[in-house]
Amino acid sequence: MQRILVLNSKGGCGKTTIATNLASLYAGYGFATALMDYDPQGSSTRWHSLRPQDKPAIHGVSAWQRAGGGQTSAWQFRLPPQTERVILDAPAAVSGQQLVNYVQRVDTILVPVLPSPIDIHAATHFIKDLLLIGKVRSAGVRVGVIANRAKKNTLVYQSLERFLKTLHLPLLATLRDTQHYVHAVERGIGVHEMWDKRAEEDRLQWINVFEWLEDRRAAVTVQQRHAP
Repeated sequence: MQRILVLNSKGGCGKTTIATNLASLYAGYGFATALMDYDPQGSSTRWHSLRPQDKPAIHGVSAWQRAGGGQTSAWQFRLPPQTERVILDAPAAVSGQQLVNYVQRVDTILVPVLPSPIDIHAATHFIKDLLLIGKVRSAGVRVGVIANRAKKNTLVYQSLERFLKTLHLPLLATLRDTQHYVHAVERGIGVHEMWDKRAEEDRLQWINVFEWLEDRRAAVTVQQRHAP
């Protein structure tokens, strides 16, 4: 089982967009996938409730809700025994010991960043906290960054690239500022599950993310065995 955490201390950077599209991508490739929503806003939970029955199933966990009806937290957070990939949608403003707790229970962290001066400044401090407080490198946790709603040919985007290079962190993908993601969220699907040919460019942007999460040999095997 691989646990992938989508995390940034700043709100509004697209954590739910990344988490839901990644969960649907893995499910589409035939992986037994779970989506755990730790954000009190419950956006991933709502997306999961809208998911059509004819799409690959995803096990959803509303981790932000308190266990009720005599249930224990362990029962509430239980995952099917065959689960292969777990996507965790974290809340905003995670810091200190809470940040350490998240880091200790995952294998990989994806950090979505909006290419604006304010967001890059916030991401700078957050990533430093990941490295110093979370100690992700000593814990063996990989960190990758996804630029969300970005335009490549801008000075702000170039400053984001320079910042990541100084920390030796990979920029995995640059997601376009497009309504395709909005329409997908409203239907409980991912952009790669849309039939609209105009979304092809958006679907292709996820290939690098997937290949970084899975080694290339595994990616080829998955494409052969679990073709959507």
